[in-house]
Amino acid sequence: MRGVLYRAAAAGGDGLVLTHGAGGDCHAPLLVALAAAFADAGLTVLRCDLPYRQERRKGPPSPAGAARDRAGLRQAVVELGRIGPGRVFLGGQSYGGRQASMLLAEEPELAAALLLLSYPLHPPGRGRELRTAHLPQLRTPALFVHGSVDPFGSLAEVQAARALIASATALLAIDGAGHGLGHGPKAPQPAARTVDTVVQTFLAFVGAEVMSRHG
Repeated sequence: MRGVLYRAAAAGGDGLVLTHGAGGDCHAPLLVALAAAFADAGLTVLRCDLPYRQERRKGPPSPAGAARDRAGLRQAVVELGRIGPGRVFLGGQSYGGRQASMLLAEEPELAAALLLLSYPLHPPGRGRELRTAHLPQLRTPALFVHGSVDPFGSLAEVQAARALIASATALLAIDGAGHGLGHGPKAPQPAARTVDTVVQTFLAFVGAEVMSRHG
């Protein structure tokens, strides 16, 4: 696996693996901003390239290679887990989030929670082609972060997808944001306040999950 590691200032905390969407790589503005912010908040973060992006700098992933991409994500989670004794979370933008959720539907004990950024519920303009078949098998708590003008799924469609998942879920809706969580349907750069909101919401989400498990 290839990526960039951010070590938290305090040792012994939790970790987060972040990966990218179909057209990008681990240097996507959203991932860079989130990785730095999560590290500042105390998490060790690995933002990584999926195997298909390691093979070629440009171009979309192949459906035939999706299982290999999930295997790469699994390796990243395992490697990050060896760095510290805390929990490991798994997050991804768009295609990366979809593969992360499919991986944890198969291996629920691999990570403690999911951060699904701009989950691609369907291709733009093709709302009947839902990518939700695996969600009823998902047993990992998941926070969806979704823009209100994302062409890959409406907020109402995200809510319907959440209802398929048996574990705890939440939705952080970003008003006026598109698929990159920037303002507008095509803006790739999220606002600083959006990044801060995502970090604080996710940390509260996983904290509440721990309290519910042990309380």
